[in-house]
Amino acid sequence: MALAELKSALPSYAKDIKLNLGRVLAADGMDGLSRDAVAGIALASAYATKHKDVITAITEEVDASSEIVDAAKAAATVMAMNNVYYRFVHLVSDGEYAKMPANLRMNVIGNPGIDKIDFELMSLAVSAINGCGMCMDAHVAEVIKGGVTRQGVQTAIRIGAVLSAAAQALEIEAAT
Repeated sequence: MALAELKSALPSYAKDIKLNLGRVLAADGMDGLSRDAVAGIALASAYATKHKDVITAITEEVDASSEIVDAAKAAATVMAMNNVYYRFVHLVSDGEYAKMPANLRMNVIGNPGIDKIDFELMSLAVSAINGCGMCMDAHVAEVIKGGVTRQGVQTAIRIGAVLSAAAQALEIEAAT
């Protein structure tokens, strides 16, 4: 399913999502992010939605190397683990959990096989989709330290938000 097909599969009540799908992936909306970063963010976000049609459309739409594809899959997967764990640590009322070591392997974060800041942007978008504030704070700090602007951060989040909304609309239609 190409991006055009994905847009046409969206129902009329998701008109804003259709319009936003084209805008968030357009070259003029990158806010200083490289094409590779945008491709990776879009792929990782698509994987995080777990929606086959969204994943297929984004995979066909972006021009990404196998390294970026692998890193996007890794970001979506390791954040699925980290977002659950760190959301728990953040939300549970017992502060002792924050003092305990996670004891979870996450070596890919230190060695993602692509530009580290691009991987952090992917992880940020996935963490936003998964709703982990603690992880979002950590990734924002890393990308800002790496030279990404607030507009670049916002672009990463907008990509994740729009792809999440597209998957939501498709799930609503499948269920009704």
